[in-house]
Amino acid sequence: MYLETKHAQTIIGVLEDAEDVGFKYVAFEWQPAIMDLNPKHLSFFDRAGDAIGYTQSANQRRELPGPGIAYPVRYMTVEQMLSKIKKANPLTINKIDMNRNNLENLKEELKKLGFKDKVAGEMEKQIEKGVPEFTLNDKVNGAKGQVDLTLYFRQSGQSDNYYFNKYEVALNTGKSLEEGQKYMVITPNEQAPGKNLVKSFENVTEAISFFKEQKGNSELAAGKDAANKVELAKMEKGKTNYIAKDFQRTFRTPAQTQTFFVERGRGFTGEQAANLIQGRSVFRDDLLNLGGQEYKAWIKLDMDSPKDRYQNYQTNQYHVPTYGFDLEKVLDKYQIKELDDPKKREALIQTLENGNRPLVTTVKEGQDTKLFMEAVPRYSQLNFFREDGKPEKREQFLKEPKLDQTLQLNKGKEKEQEQGMAV
Repeated sequence: MYLETKHAQTIIGVLEDAEDVGFKYVAFEWQPAIMDLNPKHLSFFDRAGDAIGYTQSANQRRELPGPGIAYPVRYMTVEQMLSKIKKANPLTINKIDMNRNNLENLKEELKKLGFKDKVAGEMEKQIEKGVPEFTLNDKVNGAKGQVDLTLYFRQSGQSDNYYFNKYEVALNTGKSLEEGQKYMVITPNEQAPGKNLVKSFENVTEAISFFKEQKGNSELAAGKDAANKVELAKMEKGKTNYIAKDFQRTFRTPAQTQTFFVERGRGFTGEQAANLIQGRSVFRDDLLNLGGQEYKAWIKLDMDSPKDRYQNYQTNQYHVPTYGFDLEKVLDKYQIKELDDPKKREALIQTLENGNRPLVTTVKEGQDTKLFMEAVPRYSQLNFFREDGKPEKREQFLKEPKLDQTLQLNKGKEKEQEQGMAV
């Protein structure tokens, strides 16, 4: 039976889809080598009797193309045809398997690095189109603005495989977009007067850059769509003549950026990178030295020094245990109620190690107080912040006040006693 065909990859996909929805039998037009089997030749049935009836009826109606030649319609199970197609088209199958393995590996890498399922879905669409290079966007709401993440994918020059080797984070000051919103650059459509062209962005840096490249009239806005938008900036004849007051800092101040390199899902997660660009520290227990040996350290971007020639910040490392910062011991010095629950304690430690600022419950002046907290390995300390972002003095949340505080408190009591005695 001639089942070698240039349409093998498509046919396999059609057969697998049919199998997924419950079809068990397939009828098809059997062709000799003069014509490739085509997906349009396939008909699916969930019962054998229906498949047999279809083939008998189809064969009775067919006209022979020439003496001694017949193109009968045949049937078999979907499972049988999948097996035969794969055996008849080994090169195609190898390519399909390689592409699928490559796609699944990339999905696993994205999952390890903490990127959203939506990013993996967009990646799959681009790979299916065969785009040789492409970027994808993700975002994280920061404490003081939005962190945009741009992921870079490229196809190998020697095979069909795709690689994800780096991504960039950009911290933009200003209000983060609400869920479902996007940035839009709206320009008049010269080909259709009275109508506009709308280009959407998730990344505010890309939106601003594209807006600034416009030569005529243009509008930069944010919202769910062009009908429900808030104007952020406006341009007339190539010159920006309006920027919304609460968007001016974002528009005029360059974003802080850093490129992170990854290898097969190994590297800083998207969450960790977003926290690093906001000036916080993260913990890694899988770092490698020049000799290939693993070690543990807290990492912080050195934003006080100039960037390197690749426009990246250098990093400061605080090695564990040699540097001396022990997160658990430091946590136990403070009145933090979540530490009393083993599960909450474990979750708190993990989120601090990822560089987050979790909301915790502590005690201030005898009352439960909610505060944000972050780890500061450089000074072997914790920082506390009110919900409005303003810092609080850490000493007031210690289980045992420092000696100088105790002395001041005792002096205050002695003074009160002296005053009481003098009355």
